[in-house]
Amino acid sequence: MAQPNSVPFLPQQQVSPSVSDDASLIRGGPFYRAQQTTRLIDSTHWNLGRRIILAIAVGWLPLVMMTALFHPSALRSLLADYRVTSRLLIAVPVLLLGQVLMESRFRLIVQHLRDAGLLKPKGLADLDLVIHSLLRWRDSVWPELAIIAAVYISVALAISSRVHEPRPWALAGEGASHLLPAGWYYALVSQLIYQFLVGLSLWKWLLWSYFLFRLSRLDLQLVATHPDGHGGIGFLGLSPMGNAPFAFAVSAAIASNWRHQILDQGAHLVGFRLQAAVLLAIILLIAIGPLVFFVPRLAKLRRQGILDYGTLGQIHSMDFHLKWILNRTGHEQEFLTAPEISTLIDYGSSYENIEKMQPFPVDKGAFIVLALAVALPMIPVVLAEVPLAVVLKALLNAVK
Repeated sequence: MAQPNSVPFLPQQQVSPSVSDDASLIRGGPFYRAQQTTRLIDSTHWNLGRRIILAIAVGWLPLVMMTALFHPSALRSLLADYRVTSRLLIAVPVLLLGQVLMESRFRLIVQHLRDAGLLKPKGLADLDLVIHSLLRWRDSVWPELAIIAAVYISVALAISSRVHEPRPWALAGEGASHLLPAGWYYALVSQLIYQFLVGLSLWKWLLWSYFLFRLSRLDLQLVATHPDGHGGIGFLGLSPMGNAPFAFAVSAAIASNWRHQILDQGAHLVGFRLQAAVLLAIILLIAIGPLVFFVPRLAKLRRQGILDYGTLGQIHSMDFHLKWILNRTGHEQEFLTAPEISTLIDYGSSYENIEKMQPFPVDKGAFIVLALAVALPMIPVVLAEVPLAVVLKALLNAVK
């Protein structure tokens, strides 16, 4: 029988024996164990399709059935309610997908840390201690209980302040002040599913941030001349892409509220420019912010590299100048095959790598992916005010 925490998705021969089978941000905690118990997840498969279908069956389908049974005239209103659709049929599946992506990113980074020689044996032992501490927090029941409590507090506040909000499928009638069964179900169950997954993603982000903070304090064997331009830890710059599903899901929910305000409350697209900019800034801060822990160390590495290689360059350049410039007479034929030329060129390339070194280890592709994750869910907001034909015409004109 397979062990519950065996490494997923990797052939056995590709798994380094030094990598702990439990080095995972996702495969632990009450929510994960509950899915294991019900066989929604096993040690080798995420069963993503099955979990998405179940989430929709629990979160969205009962709303349809209750509305059809108790308030059939409002069924069309429910099906057209983009705020519900964006959360339960778009955001929830994307958040479940995000767990898989975050899991694979974390495992990949831990594996590379061990394989790339960035840590000496003492550093590898320290890394194991960091991961062990991380897993204790991951498996704790308290964070997930706190998330559920926070969700229900949020729901209670929303019910008390928004019960008159025009959702015909949720209210007993126009101007009514109490919720129908579908309204209560949405508040107590559907919202819990969506908001719990959002909170769980934020909790995993906190664990990831803690890991990067502790990693930045380990004795990493960084090299100023590394061609990745980040001392050898440039691969960490790909990690923010693991937050793209979270960014997409949250943006989709926010965009649904903006679309509702445009269609039903007379708001205008231009009024959301500042909020959109703030949203993008927050998403970038969440996804990329933890990498700032490495900035002081990489900045110091660059400064020291410029000094060290500057001294070496001065010595080598002076020797070259003395031999081939000041005393080249009689040695002209040897110049073209002299090994010092190749050495000087190689040294120049190394020094350029140091000068171009960036202390902030982020990949430009991460910015693009995160920006798209925020921008794509905003398309329905744009279409709420600007007809699709106008948008397509503007795109065609831009291509010409």
